[in-house]
Amino acid sequence: MRCGDDPAVNLAAALRLIAQASRQGAALVVLPEMFYWRGPAARDVEIAEGLDGLLVGRLAEAARAARITLVAGSILERHPNGGLPWNTSLVFGPDGDRLAVYRKIHLFDIDLPAGPRVQESERLSPGEDPVCVETAVGRIGLSICYDLRFPELYRQLVAAGAEILCVPSAFTFATGAAHWEVLLRARAIENQAWVLAPNQCGPVGHGPEVWGHSQIVDPWGVVVAGAGAGSEALVVATVDPAETARVREQLPSLRHRRLAG
Repeated sequence: MRCGDDPAVNLAAALRLIAQASRQGAALVVLPEMFYWRGPAARDVEIAEGLDGLLVGRLAEAARAARITLVAGSILERHPNGGLPWNTSLVFGPDGDRLAVYRKIHLFDIDLPAGPRVQESERLSPGEDPVCVETAVGRIGLSICYDLRFPELYRQLVAAGAEILCVPSAFTFATGAAHWEVLLRARAIENQAWVLAPNQCGPVGHGPEVWGHSQIVDPWGVVVAGAGAGSEALVVATVDPAETARVREQLPSLRHRRLAG
């Protein structure tokens, strides 16, 4: 998705893509990070909603209408104590029930002399807990964007039974060109899990330029489907649980893991 500073336009695009994916037979749909709002930080608190708000209701309704499992990439969740919002990923079942809430743990802070300067900790509260959830399409481990650089999080998710790892993102152009695909493939290979990584595409009106190139990676580390850099797209593939089991049986590295000490 190419998301901007008009939440109504962004939501309409997300709902249209959810319906389109459902018509193509999708049972699981994953949206990018901050698919509802990519605008100036000064408006974050205004845009943020509670989990009982209208936006969450619309997402639940969309999952129910399409009869899909929906990983709603991430939204700004209002902090009940008046603190900075959370960057929150939500999972809904085909009946519209909310199955999981994950708040982004790792916040992206950089300040380079030649730019850019990005300080997520100045606009967001960090989450604390890894989240793995049982769904109609398998057990899903949740993460968001910058989390991708922290492999220990994914080890925790796989230890909790994750077969599918979701990485909704707004990964930047400079780091994406160098690291996006190799990190996605590494997380798939080392955890022998499917990795679903919808990324925002550019150009965008606010924040650093984003990389696009949404990808689906199989448990062997093969990119089975992907998008380009600048255009809205659906990336569709068959995620086969039997492939996860086959790879884990033929190369049982998860069972061979040993910790020093």
